Amino acid sequence: MNPVPARKAPGNFAKTAAAALLSLSLILPPIQAAAAEPAAAPSAAKTLNADNAKAFLDDFFAAEQTKAHYTGAAVVIVKDGEVVAQEGYGYADKENKKAVDPENTVFRIASVSKSFTAVAAMQLVEQGKLDLKADFLTYTPGLTLDNPFDQPVTVEQLLLHTTGFEIRDPNLDDLHEDLGKKVEIEDYVKTHMPPVARKPGSSYMYDNFASLLLGLVVEKASGEPFEDYMETHLFEPLGMKDSGYLPEGALKDKLAVGYGPGGQAVPPYAVTPTIMPHGGMMSTPADIGKFMIAFLSGGDTGKGRILNEQSVALMEPYRSEIHPLLPNTTYGFEAPMQLPGAGSNPAIITKAGDITGYSSLLFMIPEEDTGVFITYNQLGALRQLFYPQFIATFFPQYAAPAELPDDAPATPDDLARYDGYYADLRQGIFITRLQSGESAGALQWSSSLLGEGQFKPVGDNLFVDEETGLFAAFQLDEQGQVAYMKEPYINPYSYTQKGAEAAGFEDLDADHPYAYAVLPLQSLGYYPNDGEGRFLPDQAVTRAAYVQRLLTISGLDGSPTEAYAFTDISGHPAAAYIQQAYELGMVSGDGQGSFAPERAITRQEAAVMFWRLMVLQYPAELFDDVPLTGATAPWAVQAVQMMVQLGLHGPEVTFAEDGAADYRSLEPLTRAQEAAFLYGIFTQPTDIIVAELTAAKAESDAGEKTDDAA
Repeated sequence: MNPVPARKAPGNFAKTAAAALLSLSLILPPIQAAAAEPAAAPSAAKTLNADNAKAFLDDFFAAEQTKAHYTGAAVVIVKDGEVVAQEGYGYADKENKKAVDPENTVFRIASVSKSFTAVAAMQLVEQGKLDLKADFLTYTPGLTLDNPFDQPVTVEQLLLHTTGFEIRDPNLDDLHEDLGKKVEIEDYVKTHMPPVARKPGSSYMYDNFASLLLGLVVEKASGEPFEDYMETHLFEPLGMKDSGYLPEGALKDKLAVGYGPGGQAVPPYAVTPTIMPHGGMMSTPADIGKFMIAFLSGGDTGKGRILNEQSVALMEPYRSEIHPLLPNTTYGFEAPMQLPGAGSNPAIITKAGDITGYSSLLFMIPEEDTGVFITYNQLGALRQLFYPQFIATFFPQYAAPAELPDDAPATPDDLARYDGYYADLRQGIFITRLQSGESAGALQWSSSLLGEGQFKPVGDNLFVDEETGLFAAFQLDEQGQVAYMKEPYINPYSYTQKGAEAAGFEDLDADHPYAYAVLPLQSLGYYPNDGEGRFLPDQAVTRAAYVQRLLTISGLDGSPTEAYAFTDISGHPAAAYIQQAYELGMVSGDGQGSFAPERAITRQEAAVMFWRLMVLQYPAELFDDVPLTGATAPWAVQAVQMMVQLGLHGPEVTFAEDGAADYRSLEPLTRAQEAAFLYGIFTQPTDIIVAELTAAKAESDAGEKTDDAA
């Protein structure tokens, strides 16, 4: 699951989540925004035994660079059918100084749940109750699916995350504090079913909804409620006495307190649907160790079987890949994080999980009969540090540089085919731009989250970033055109889709001063791309249109609330988005209960709506020194200063000789200017700009203190 910022109160919870979406910094686990940094491999691998494993864990969790990434953590390591190490570190409950006990402390394991759901499905395959190649609708009578393609979505594609579904990740209110609320899997599926947006089997996108559907398929094919099936056919045979899906009874009592990134405790919460096959499981490290031993033993529990050897063998190999160095998924597992120069070794199968207050990673090396599970009660990057260090210490052969073909210089035409804008299939606000010609023999990449770098060709549709040693690869469509990229930084768990060539508009061609913004947005599907019609670049944007467009590109839906906060939006096409903006604190109306949805929005109004979200991530005082000229209302000054500093504007903003910016605050926002702003959200490295401002301010403050002391 995607992480959602910790909840304090309903309004603040939603506002914080929305700000995270817009800031491009918290949509995915933070670790995905950085390359793995393994320790230098030892001259020879250490033997994985009890003494060495304990020493490694103690050293790892005592390291200063590690301490900031966990409040409490636990690890279980198994090898050759035995537990080699099982240790706890830090606190399960910091306030009460309750230590983590790997035998008894329960953690939310989030998307590691998916591996258990996959095992349940494979059990039913063994029994002849499921056919992996069959349309999943075969097993879910009464369920309908909008699928414009001439091939069905199969059970196998649910397992492999290759359904082609439009994204349906958990909503903001799917994590809630109403522990008594009950929502059935089937009811949730019926009200949230996505359409098929891409040909089934043609692309990879990490897909929570596909795993939810797989849970429903297990429920229907077995004839048992999902949670009962899992208890009877997995947890009991494995002796997993502290595993389940409901935060009640002993599980609730043993559950570690979750903590937010700032160390604040997360209040107890429930999930929707109440039983969540794709991310709702709770367990202890000790219980997960039992599962890994049985899986690595070909399904043998010592007292029976959870799977036969053939089924285990079916679950281990990667069946979806964009390149052999960059596999995607097996039946129930996903590729490990890349190691520099090595890529994602297909001999290792993994499953990571993140949910508010908790993160986990399970990985197994079947040919070494080794499994590891790390879990911690603070969402974050700990596993990104742990995995490469463990591999470098005990199994450095899996971090060895990949054998690549001899360098073959790529011609400009070879590289130009990759040029364009690529949108992440799971989070469309993540855009990567590729441009050839700026550096000989390389593609220049840039993103708003990470800045820029270079990919150099090293194989057939395979590139490497020489600074990090991480790979990117491309997939061609049936016509031989570049269709998808798998990039190594922002979201390795999904492909990015190349935008279509922009057709332009009758009144806006490539020479227009705002073409740099409008045409990329057209390429990415935010404007019609049929080559017909006019863009009307000078037309004023209405308040309703602005709100809807901003929330849409941010991945936020309209509010389901039908009791609107404004008297004049009922029946308006953007009513749900206006209500959502109100609930997020973006808008407050005019104080008389009306919103004026069709009134032209001024540039300063538009800036303030955006600023009200971003101020939760970017402190307003960072922008206090930005000089302005021209008229701006006092209530909009901080917002306008932020927009200028972050470069979220077009050429309409002019600068005086002293650097003061004329934002033209009182003028209506035009469609062309709005496009420049939206393009800036996609392309400006705002997090990097803010980080530099923060560092500069800290240095300045430190200098002032030194002067005062002197």
